[in-house]
Amino acid sequence: MNRHEGIPVPPVAMVAAGLAQRLTPNGRKARRTRRVAAAAIAAGSGALVLAALGAFVRHGTTLDPTAPGNASVLVTGGSNGISRNPMYVGLAGLLVAHAVDRGSWQAWLPVGGFVLAMDRFQIAREEEALRGRFGEAYHRYCATTPRWLDWRSVHAFRSIS
Repeated sequence: MNRHEGIPVPPVAMVAAGLAQRLTPNGRKARRTRRVAAAAIAAGSGALVLAALGAFVRHGTTLDPTAPGNASVLVTGGSNGISRNPMYVGLAGLLVAHAVDRGSWQAWLPVGGFVLAMDRFQIAREEEALRGRFGEAYHRYCATTPRWLDWRSVHAFRSIS
C-alpha cells in the first residue's frame, strides 16, 4: 500500500502552500493592478480545474488522486489536450494568483514547492499507474501532450477555443 493512499495529497499540498503564502509579506506598490491580474489568473486557473473535473465526471472515470490505477478511461481531449495534468496546472495557477496578489517574491516559493512536490511524487505515481493501465495509448498521449505546459499547450488551446 502506498503511504499516501487515502490522503488526497494534491488539494492538501495546495492548501498548505497557500497557508505558507499567507505567512509571506505583502508588497506595497501597485496593489490594485496586482488584484486585477490575480483575479484574472485565478479565474482562468479555476476554469481549468473545473473543466478537467467535468471531463472526468462525463467520462465516468475516477477523480481520486490516491488511486490512479482505478482510471477507467484515458481522458485526452479538452483541457487534458492542453496538459496531461490540467487539475494540477490549475491548482498551481491558483497559487500563482495568490503570489501575484501578495506582491512579494517570498510568496512564489510555495508555488515552486507545490509544483516540485506534484511533479516528483504525485504525477510520477499517477503516470506509472496510467502506463500500466493504458499502455501504448498512454505513451502516444505523453508524446503529444506536455506534463505541465509548453508550446504544444498553446496550439491545443487554440484548437479547442
